[in-house]
Amino acid sequence: MKNKKILVTGGAGFIGSHLVKKLLNCEADVSTLVKYKSIIDNPRLSAVWDQITVYEADLRNIDSLRQFDKINFDYIFHLAAYNHVGDSFLHVNEALQANAVGTANLLEFVKDFGKFLYMSTSEVYGFQNEVPFNENFIPFPVSPYSVGKYAGELYSRMKRHQTGDSIICVRAFNTFGPYQSDRAIIPELIIKCLRGLPVETTLGTQTREFNYVDNIIDGLIKAMKVEPSFDEIVNIGSNSEIAIADLTKTIHQFTNSKSDLQIGALKDRPTEIWRMCADNSRSKIIFDWQPDVSFEDGLKITIEWFKKYIEVYYSSESQLNKL
Repeated sequence: MKNKKILVTGGAGFIGSHLVKKLLNCEADVSTLVKYKSIIDNPRLSAVWDQITVYEADLRNIDSLRQFDKINFDYIFHLAAYNHVGDSFLHVNEALQANAVGTANLLEFVKDFGKFLYMSTSEVYGFQNEVPFNENFIPFPVSPYSVGKYAGELYSRMKRHQTGDSIICVRAFNTFGPYQSDRAIIPELIIKCLRGLPVETTLGTQTREFNYVDNIIDGLIKAMKVEPSFDEIVNIGSNSEIAIADLTKTIHQFTNSKSDLQIGALKDRPTEIWRMCADNSRSKIIFDWQPDVSFEDGLKITIEWFKKYIEVYYSSESQLNKL
């Protein structure tokens, strides 16, 4: 990635910000696309704000993309998305516009690139009769979020066949780590456990796999480096699942928490996917990727980061709250 000119959409998000910092460490020339070109609106990038080129644009608005008409990139990592599964039922139009139309707009108006990577999601698999999820399974997305992401994936593949451009699609499975929003399950559980608050969950029999963010970033970069580029969907995941109830108990233990665990207090979602786990054999073969950081080690790193996060955001004595 050294000296490569790279655009990361969604670079101010959880995974995107980690990718931006990793690419800078690889001595790449990094640009990112954000909705608002302001450091106060993009705190995940504050440490590297002066080292990157920041473009203000909304993928749903084609006028804001015209600024890229004469700009070329070696690589484009397309991570920008509406990304909350549950809330997408309340914001159907926004989820579809951001994930489907936004992707189409990007591919139509930012055309001068060497390689383009579309980061899809494990959620596109939806209801399946068996695990692990194999790339040959027929997707059955069951949320507006996943329908939009699948549409973006299909548009990306269509453009590859139409133009011959090097467009790569990967399906990343659940990711966690520092800087993740507390609307995601692992940060929510960690924060509640560290603060001693009651923890309410469903019965937690449903399973998910959780990948430490550094592993996913490594997979994205390795996917982009493959020569020649491939016309296949590839999972990026660990092939290791855990029940949500067991996840809750593990975090409770790792944080030495006194929180009251109320497992079974919440109802299951009507569209719950009961098991989710990646068949990652294709990623091992095509771009020699497999996770380096174990789930347990990643969880411990994440807990230590959130201890500092709580000191900054919840303490009345923190420098942030004294501003």
